[in-house]
Amino acid sequence: MKAAVLTKFGAIENAFEVKEVSNPTLNEGQVLIQSEGFGLNYADIMAIQGDYKDCPPLPAIIGYDVVGKIIETKGDCGELKVGDRVTAMTRFGGYAELAVSESAACAIIGTMEIGKAMALTTQYSTAQFCFNEVVNLDKGDKVLIHAAAGGVGTALVQMAKDRGCEIFGTCGSDKKIEYLKSLGVHHPINYRKEDFFEVIKNSHGTHSLDAVFDAVGGESVKKGFRLIGAGGSLVVFGAASITGKNIFGKLKTVFGFGWYHPLKFIMSSKAMIGVNMLRIGDNKPHVLKRCLVNVVEQVKAKTLDPTVAKVFTIDDLADAHNYLKGRKSIGKITVTW
Repeated sequence: MKAAVLTKFGAIENAFEVKEVSNPTLNEGQVLIQSEGFGLNYADIMAIQGDYKDCPPLPAIIGYDVVGKIIETKGDCGELKVGDRVTAMTRFGGYAELAVSESAACAIIGTMEIGKAMALTTQYSTAQFCFNEVVNLDKGDKVLIHAAAGGVGTALVQMAKDRGCEIFGTCGSDKKIEYLKSLGVHHPINYRKEDFFEVIKNSHGTHSLDAVFDAVGGESVKKGFRLIGAGGSLVVFGAASITGKNIFGKLKTVFGFGWYHPLKFIMSSKAMIGVNMLRIGDNKPHVLKRCLVNVVEQVKAKTLDPTVAKVFTIDDLADAHNYLKGRKSIGKITVTW
């Protein structure tokens, strides 16, 4: 099979080599998928730059989500069978024509278009876990969603809107501000022009939010914690602000998170929760399955509607990564074979 193999850290243009590699083999409870394409995630950018510690040793085949047809199963794979077209999460190995997935990390999608289906595994399942498994929000609750124009951000906005929440959302361009307005974000904030903390503090005061969803990390976490009130939660599921920096910049970002003692959470009655869907998949596959099946059903019912950013071919892999890294994308980026 062909695969895009990450051979060196550094410049995206020189990082990958598309070549023939051995076909993967299955363990019990796994399926083999003939991939139509794979999705890009910000963790891929971190891996290319050598910033993602979960990345396998080089040379490595990275990638977390694929869409395609099951061509082989092994052991008990539940309702899945050969011939089913699925969206699936991979534990790396997604940048290949043949990909292995745990049966618990697959959902049948039928004829759903590839771009929308690709968004459901990593992005929408992450949002589903953060919004419906980690926190419990009610109509009228105030939520802040960072990187709200991205894949997970879009999903979180749609879930918050469906719940009847008052939504604050950050993004980095006027074009994305208009996109957030179209999604129904009540208070879109361009972080390149305004400090979200000052905007919310001045309009609603500190301790005013019920939940903050943060994929940025660093100082935004510390500011977000100050904005949530008693009973509120800060959910951190990424650290995009650390990418592309030298060691001093990375240390500054790490220190920017702030320092927290358990007594701080007790006395303020606040929660800070970290989310890594790889760990959820490894340790609670039934939860991952529940999240994935739920978002597929919600898309079919039209209560969720993934935004497709752009679909590239494998020949334009570097362009696809630069499109993501440049924060130009709105929604999910897909690369097809």
